[in-house]
Amino acid sequence: MDEQLRIILIILISVTIFGIITFIFVRNYLKMKIDNMVEQEKKDKKLK
Repeated sequence: MDEQLRIILIILISVTIFGIITFIFVRNYLKMKIDNMVEQEKKDKKLK
């Protein structure tokens, strides 16, 4: 029983860490894209 519990905990911790890392990468990517879009809008408005 202890072996099963240890394996389950290892899987849960691994999935959690992977999820957090993925979330951080996606959040940073989207933030970068939004910032680029805002800068592009500002440039477009200055040209008009």
